[in-house]
Amino acid sequence: MKRFHVNLTVSDLDKSVAFYSTLFGAEPAVQHDDYAKWMVEDPRLNFAISTKGARPGIDHIGIQAEDDAELAGIRANLEASEGQIYDQGQVTCCYADSTKAWIRDPDGVAWETFLTHGQATIYGDGVREEAARLSQSDEAACCGAPPGKEKDRKSACCQEAG
Repeated sequence: MKRFHVNLTVSDLDKSVAFYSTLFGAEPAVQHDDYAKWMVEDPRLNFAISTKGARPGIDHIGIQAEDDAELAGIRANLEASEGQIYDQGQVTCCYADSTKAWIRDPDGVAWETFLTHGQATIYGDGVREEAARLSQSDEAACCGAPPGKEKDRKSACCQEAG
């Protein structure tokens, strides 16, 4: 069963961890000095916070698949939307090894679709992370690129795996 994903940029990770731990009634499943993630079961939610974004607020939203078949189904829906898809492929990002693709909705909101294969010990490759984080503007992207610039920009915060 797929899981909804929300990633927020926060200004104070410790205060935000305390707030969201209380809200969800659980401690984060993953926590580092710049990132925390809760895997909530009711509702099924992958909720992550990080200090990596350009400004506090919604960084991106998405859908996490549990297996290759679900990821293929999500991909078919992306293609049917006729939006411009940015295939990131196999990457290490957000302390996880994943297969990812990105698309923006008609108003520019970034959607991440992904299948996580395992955990990683690093957030990403660290190159220009702050400038490259995915935001609601067309000027910044992490793990994706602004519409029309997919071929001009490789991910700056996430390293290609393998």
